[in-house]
Amino acid sequence: MQDLYFKQENLYFLPIGGTAMAPLAGLLHQVGHRVEGVDSHLYPPMSTLLEDLEIPVRLGFDPEQIPDGIDRVIIGNAVPRHNPEVMAVLERKIPYLSQAEAVAHYVLARGLDSLVIAGTHGKTTTSAMLAWILEQTGADPSYLIGGLPCWNSRGFRLGGGPHLVIEGDEYNTAYFDRGPKFLHYRPHLFLIGPVEFDHADLYPDLEAVLTAFRAGSAQVPRDGAVVVNAWSDGAIAASRDATAPVVRVGPHIDCQLRFLSWNAEGERSTAEIEWQGEKLLLKLPQAGLHNLQNAAMALTAAITTGMTPTAAAAAMASFPGVARRMEVVGDAAGITVVDDFAHHPTALGVTIAAARQRWPDRRLVIAFEPRSLTAARRSFQDAYLECLSDADVVLVAPPFHRDRLEAAEALDREALAAALNKRSVKSVMPGDGEDLVDRLLEVLKAGDVVVGCSSGAFDGMHRKLVGALEGGDDS
Repeated sequence: MQDLYFKQENLYFLPIGGTAMAPLAGLLHQVGHRVEGVDSHLYPPMSTLLEDLEIPVRLGFDPEQIPDGIDRVIIGNAVPRHNPEVMAVLERKIPYLSQAEAVAHYVLARGLDSLVIAGTHGKTTTSAMLAWILEQTGADPSYLIGGLPCWNSRGFRLGGGPHLVIEGDEYNTAYFDRGPKFLHYRPHLFLIGPVEFDHADLYPDLEAVLTAFRAGSAQVPRDGAVVVNAWSDGAIAASRDATAPVVRVGPHIDCQLRFLSWNAEGERSTAEIEWQGEKLLLKLPQAGLHNLQNAAMALTAAITTGMTPTAAAAAMASFPGVARRMEVVGDAAGITVVDDFAHHPTALGVTIAAARQRWPDRRLVIAFEPRSLTAARRSFQDAYLECLSDADVVLVAPPFHRDRLEAAEALDREALAAALNKRSVKSVMPGDGEDLVDRLLEVLKAGDVVVGCSSGAFDGMHRKLVGALEGGDDS
C-alpha cells in the first residue's frame, strides 16, 4: 500500500506487552515508525513477538529511563494514573494517546474500513477467522488481533486491501478514558458475539454492558452492517440502537444466515447453513459448537463485504486456529497438556464441552487461574460451580488479584471445592505459595487431558508441567 500519510515518529509504548499493545507496536514498527516500550514483565506469546521484531523493551517502570526525543507515548489500560512513568509523561507534557486512539490516528487514517469484532466471548477467534477468509480469498486485508493466529506468528498484518479486521474490546480504553476501546474504531461492520455480564470492576450490571455495545452499534453508518450472534439474547439486545442494517446469525427463521443442523466429532465440526436460500456446508477443523458459531459470524461478515458464500465457506474449511485456544502444548507420560484462554464461566463451559468432543474417552482435568478482577469475584461463584462440574478433576489456583478484593467479595474456593466434591468432581485448591505443578502431579494419571485455563501467563504452568512429566528441563 502506498502510504500518503507517513511521517516517521519515535513512539513509546507504556506498557508494551499486552495482547492489544504488542501487535499495534509491531504494525507501527512495520510501517516505519521507531518503536520501543516498557513493561513490568513479559510472557509468551507477546514477549516472543516483540523479541522477533527486535523492538527494544525495558522491564521495570522508571521515569528516569524514558528515552529522549519521544514524539508520542501510547498509553495502555494496564497502567493507572499514578504509574511513575505516566506521571512523568504528564509532567513533561509529552504528547500521548491511548492504544485505541493510536489505532484511529495511525491506522484508520490510512482510509481503511474497519471490521470490528466485539462481544464477551470469541473476539480473538472470530477476528482470526475473518482475517483468514479475507487473506485466503485475495482480499489482502490489514488486521490487528489480540492473539497469535497459527498461520501468522505476529498477530498483525498491513495489507493493500480496503479492510482492517480488528478485535473490539469492551474494556476501558485507559485511565483517562473509561469507555470501551471499540468506540474509537469507527466500525463499518460491527460484529456482536455473545454478550453477558463481565468486567465487574468496570460495569455495575448487564444493562451497563449493553449500553456500551449499543453505542458501538449506533456508530455504524447506513452503508455498513451490524452482524449479531442471535444465539445470544444479550447480543440481540446490544444491537437495539443500530440504524445500519442488522444481519442475524443463528438457528431462528428470521436469521439471514441460518443454522439448519450441526455435527461435531473429534477435532472437526460441521454445520448445514442457509444464506438467502442458498444451502452450504460449513466445515471447521476445530471442536465445539461455539467455534462453529464464531465461524458463521466471520463467514457472514465476509459475505457482507461482497464475497461469495461459496468462497468464504471454502476458506473457512482450512482455518488453522489461534494460539492459546485449545492449543496442545505437549504430550508426556501419556498425559496431554492443553493451553486455553478461557476465564469467564461461559467460556470455561464451552471449552470443557469442546475438550469432551475432542478427547471423549479420557479423564478431563481443568486447571483454572482466576486471573482477572472479575474472575476473582464471588459474583461468579455459582456459575463456576456449574461449568466446572462437567470436568473430572478441577484445580483452582489462588486468584491473581486476591489482595485487591475484600474477603467478602472474593471467590470462595473452599466453598467451591466442597460443592464440587458433592458432585463427585475431585477438587484441588492450592494455597498461596504452593507449587501448582506439584499439586497437579499428585492427582494426574496416564491418559489424562489437562486443560490449563487463564487469561494471563499462569506462571508458565503448562510448559513446566510438560517438563516435569518428561522428567527433564521445563524451560
